[in-house]
Amino acid sequence: MLLDGDSWTAKFHDFQSEAWRLETLPAYNVPQEAEEIRAFQDGERIDPHTHSNEYTEDLKRVRREGKSKGRVHIVTRPLSDYLRYEFMYYRPHVWAGEDVRIMDVTDRPNPLAGIQDFWMFDRREVVLMNYEEDGTQISREVFEGDVSPYVEYQRIALAESVPFEEYVKGLDV
Repeated sequence: MLLDGDSWTAKFHDFQSEAWRLETLPAYNVPQEAEEIRAFQDGERIDPHTHSNEYTEDLKRVRREGKSKGRVHIVTRPLSDYLRYEFMYYRPHVWAGEDVRIMDVTDRPNPLAGIQDFWMFDRREVVLMNYEEDGTQISREVFEGDVSPYVEYQRIALAESVPFEEYVKGLDV
């Protein structure tokens, strides 16, 4: 089953304890971000101490409700311009309550090579994120099989990654 619109949005309000994502791409081609990315490339930066938007406010709601939201992004260096742009937003996301972690596989084998992006809700439901090679999203699809491999992928990702704030210490991002 493909997910879009209200059905997709509901996943982020209806989960009971945890929404978690694996990100595997060095760049995502999101038309709504194009102007912000251009500004970033031109040297503009947000102030992470004052940045607030719908996403950070929703993260605060999730925390107030005793739920968690997290992600692991698999990266290689040098970081793409897109990753450097995305990292700029990770800091206020972390401060608002998201558990953002980085798995750098620059100098080691990727333990999750070949695993596609996905969201997992309450370790019971998986939504596969389908992308073109350039990072353009094709669709979101509810996975119809046994989710236990995805729970294991999450375990591996968490074990093999470090918290975002630890990863960026000493990096120019």
